[in-house]
Amino acid sequence: MLIPSRYRIFAVGKIHKDWVRHGLSFYLKRLPGLTITEIRDSRPKQEAKALKASLRSDEQLIALTEEGEQLSSIAFAERLQDLGSQRLAFVIGGPDGLSPETKASAHWRLSLSFLTFPHEIARLLLVEQLYRAHTIMQGGPYHRN
Repeated sequence: MLIPSRYRIFAVGKIHKDWVRHGLSFYLKRLPGLTITEIRDSRPKQEAKALKASLRSDEQLIALTEEGEQLSSIAFAERLQDLGSQRLAFVIGGPDGLSPETKASAHWRLSLSFLTFPHEIARLLLVEQLYRAHTIMQGGPYHRN
């Protein structure tokens, strides 16, 4: 089962749009223990250094990138379930994306869509999909096939 305290999100940049902030608040209330760590927006190489300094040694890095694997919501929930009790750290890049080093060091590369989203929207989409995965694994009514 998805345990939000085993998951952490690293996101480059700050949230500037109120509607995104409200959406994040809505889902984070339903996923107690899930944390989001903001990394200062600079250049991908500096962002990679900040990420490396913040990443715990027992966390598996999951890079959100357009080249990543695309999954349905059910397949995403199953993948999270297959990872068992591992600690996972999702990273969302800023306007310039993630550094090649960050992508190369990732345990898994994930894409939210063939479309490209601003980092604020990607953050909201990821949190929503983590909540959806949680309800799928619990058999809840939020996700309908």
